[in-house]
Amino acid sequence: AATADSGIPAAGAEVAFQFLHSELVSFLLREQLQGGGGGPATVQQCRAQLSKLETMGFQVGQAYVEKMTKDLPRFRDDLEIVKFLCKDFWASLFKKQVDNLKTNHQGVYVIIDEKFSLLVPMARGKQYLDRCHLYTAFPCGLIRGALTNLGLRAIVTAEVEELPRVKFQIQLVQHST
Repeated sequence: AATADSGIPAAGAEVAFQFLHSELVSFLLREQLQGGGGGPATVQQCRAQLSKLETMGFQVGQAYVEKMTKDLPRFRDDLEIVKFLCKDFWASLFKKQVDNLKTNHQGVYVIIDEKFSLLVPMARGKQYLDRCHLYTAFPCGLIRGALTNLGLRAIVTAEVEELPRVKFQIQLVQHST
């Protein structure tokens, strides 16, 4: 079964996305380890690399959700937008829906993916836990970009306690009036 837009088999597109993501992180990690001046990277340089990944994800998330929602009616509220993100958006990108969505009904949502596809290749040991922030920066940007395009400003963070399980926390930022 091929995708309607590209003609690439869905499994091939998923592998290509995972490979591209992995290479983005590897490239920035090499750049970070070199530190630009031959020595170890500074904290500022590490933050800059994470910011680059998050910004790339943000731009992709904005464009991707725009294409996905162009023919859909407007969403009624924040919860409906987040549910769309957890079902349709997630399934389109990661070939599965999220495993759990929690909310405090006060602008905080927690998306739990028990087997996050971008972390599955690293799930063979705990030695990669210290690098998970690099692999979740782009997806945090994807989520934030999608939400922004749908009219919600948010702070998105990821927490990985055990591979490949990820908790993405979405804190909606209220517009000041």
